[in-house]
Amino acid sequence: MTIWADVINYVRIRYEVLEERDDWLRFRLGTEDGRTQQVAVHHLPDHDGAEWAEISSPVGWADKIDLRRLLELTGGASGGGAVVVDGVALIRHTVQLTASHAQDGFERALASTAAAADAFERELAGTDEF
Repeated sequence: MTIWADVINYVRIRYEVLEERDDWLRFRLGTEDGRTQQVAVHHLPDHDGAEWAEISSPVGWADKIDLRRLLELTGGASGGGAVVVDGVALIRHTVQLTASHAQDGFERALASTAAAADAFERELAGTDEF
């Protein structure tokens, strides 16, 4: 079984999977105060023999939030960065998947990315759309 298969199983057991492809999962997890947050995880091609996962979580529609403020908030957070894809502002973080700490490293990166995106969505969009 590959490390990516372990990640897929880890997510399936713990979260509501909304969409799944061979190298991509989109799911929903609970956050603070009854809010939820969508997260996507992409399996990236091997680089120098290492497996990587890109974790992204939406903050809001890019044309409806203050993107400069998003960059400021993201700059103060640990890890990850802000991007806009298909009109949606996202927090994105990449993590190496290794057999020895796939769960711990992945879960830490997942939790911090989702928490940051949810907090920024609350502040910038004032909604829980994503």
